[in-house]
Amino acid sequence: MEKEISKLTDATLYRLFKDKDPDAFQAIFDKYWKRLYSYAYKIYQDELICEDIVQEVFISLWEKLADTEIVHLEGYLFRAVKYRIANHIRDLKFTELHESILLQIPYPTTASKNIEFEEFEQQIKILIEKLPPKCREVFKLSRYEQLSNTEIASKLNLSTRTVETHISNALKFLKNNIDPYQISLLITTMFIKG
Repeated sequence: MEKEISKLTDATLYRLFKDKDPDAFQAIFDKYWKRLYSYAYKIYQDELICEDIVQEVFISLWEKLADTEIVHLEGYLFRAVKYRIANHIRDLKFTELHESILLQIPYPTTASKNIEFEEFEQQIKILIEKLPPKCREVFKLSRYEQLSNTEIASKLNLSTRTVETHISNALKFLKNNIDPYQISLLITTMFIKG
């Protein structure tokens, strides 16, 4: 049964998990722990902190089982790790230089910060949908599914150089179409404790 459950799709595993099947949770944990840890470590590079963050994500997944409906499990887990790292960084003690730089960034109230961040995230999604089809597909595989350029190239039968060009073009497009105030809002949200 253990080998069979590990071959199930995320959607099926999640349904079994929602039905309180402990084997399904273990299969999700086994499938994603190492990848989530590697992702966290690429961002933060502290083994113990990254282990704690990934562990917290799985604990949260278990605790919120009844209250949460997840459409895309893999994306949800990677976003959860990213946001926990951002919160950890935000809570760090900064040097005077860091603090002086951060104090120059406009500081919205906590309530407006959350609303504006959600609006910013929605704007990014809208902009991504405006990318040319192949560029959009490559960018989503890179950012949402965390695939490497080589994996994307193999999956879409493209050269790695073409994948890099698509990602570069997507990032330029986003940079040119994002309001500078919203970029400062993102930095504020990530680094200043509300």
